[in-house]
Amino acid sequence: MRVSGAAVGCGGALLAAALALAGCQKSPGADGSGPSGDTSPAGSAASGHGAVFLGADECGSRGRESVTEVPCGSERAAARVIARHGGRFADGPLCPGRTDFVLHISANRPSVDEDGDGAVPQGYACMRNLEPPHPGDPGAGGGPRTVVGDCVHEAGRGQVRETACDGSGRRAPEYRVAAAVRSRPLCPAGTELYVALGGGRPVGCGVGV
Repeated sequence: MRVSGAAVGCGGALLAAALALAGCQKSPGADGSGPSGDTSPAGSAASGHGAVFLGADECGSRGRESVTEVPCGSERAAARVIARHGGRFADGPLCPGRTDFVLHISANRPSVDEDGDGAVPQGYACMRNLEPPHPGDPGAGGGPRTVVGDCVHEAGRGQVRETACDGSGRRAPEYRVAAAVRSRPLCPAGTELYVALGGGRPVGCGVGV
């Protein structure tokens, strides 16, 4: 069975601000990496194991042409599913903060599927690489979500984009997300920028670096 998919990496994050910047969050960064703006096609995804295609704790291969469900002990295994949701990524729950990339699974009707009804529903899998690098880690400069510890740079028109805190990215970091709170007044003194993160604490408090 094959299911078309696309892997999503990091993008620009919605921001608003103490700088009078108003913004947009990254689209699999996602509601703040809610979904992120930068996507790299992963071709199609072919299933094989388990009751649900790429269910939680299952593993997939990595490749330009396709992503295939494989045993996690296989030499071909490249990433593990740390969360799996149905429906559209833009409408569903956020992926965990340590997600390295998101695999989008398009609805399809293959001749053979996981439960025998001839259909694979649309959904998305939050993936974590089995080995480094882990772009979803705080400060690493990637992943579909902006989290506490990440760094960003201004990207124009009230937007920011994530970049590596160690300066190894294409752009040098300008702000670091020091805290996540429920509303702007709860940000600590010295906050210079507000970044939309989504989730239960949707406001990121940015400080200069």
